[in-house]
Amino acid sequence: MLLYHFGYGEDRATIRRGKRLRPQIAMRTALAEAAPLERVLDAAAAVEILHNYSLVHDDIEDRDELRHGRRTLWNVYGVAQAINAGDAMCAISFLTLARASEHLEGARVLEMVRTLHEAHRVMCEGQALDLQFEGATHVDLDAYHHMIACKTGALFEASFVLGAQAAGATDRAVEGYAELGRAYGRAFQIRDDVLGIWASSDATGKVSGNDLARRKWTFPVVWALAQPASPARSVVATAYAAGRALEPTEVERVVEALVSLGAQQAAARAIAEPMAVVERHPSAALREYLLGTLV
Repeated sequence: MLLYHFGYGEDRATIRRGKRLRPQIAMRTALAEAAPLERVLDAAAAVEILHNYSLVHDDIEDRDELRHGRRTLWNVYGVAQAINAGDAMCAISFLTLARASEHLEGARVLEMVRTLHEAHRVMCEGQALDLQFEGATHVDLDAYHHMIACKTGALFEASFVLGAQAAGATDRAVEGYAELGRAYGRAFQIRDDVLGIWASSDATGKVSGNDLARRKWTFPVVWALAQPASPARSVVATAYAAGRALEPTEVERVVEALVSLGAQQAAARAIAEPMAVVERHPSAALREYLLGTLV
């Protein structure tokens, strides 16, 4: 099941895999701190495995049937087996990070384990909020930003911090990378929310419009409902007040209303602030990589 989830044993020329953003961030952070790559490889692998554990469980909780254009693990093997496989990934992640003691002193590895465990805890809080929001009649922008800081930002922050810790960076530098991770995570999730509504299924590998159909409180929706009363705002409000999954025709009307309100432009403005944090980072190589992932 784990091999299936990661796409091993299939045609490598045709299978679509994730971008490996989190391990890339950990490794590129360590390189920005002039550390040998072998110091961070275990942490990079650990954070990617933990991320995939969360994806397996998210797919179950969100009832998503596709990921990267392939059937999700629960859709192939059933919910019970997928939960168990995800739990195994979680265990493997921390065992992988523990192997960093072959290259780093024990105290540093213990701090890195603490970093990853804390990110794991915060991710669970974010997922709980995301699931809770599905039954909510209203979610404000502050609550939305807190949710994505937990659900998405925590593991990005940990990826930067793990890279810095593996490199032996100063406490001040580590905190700087943590700030960078929080900003990047915020920009990434808002952009992902936009793609979930307006990108094609071919581009995302997921069912187009599924977030709206399930009444997910994404940035465009939360922002739209924070606007003054108008016919377009009323369309969104009425759809989300229904307390049930939306029909395809309802999803189309909500998309049209969001466009009319200017939700895409609002998302671009919301991304600009955290993007500025990324653009100020002193490492040109890391900065260029991060900006390229947000285009």
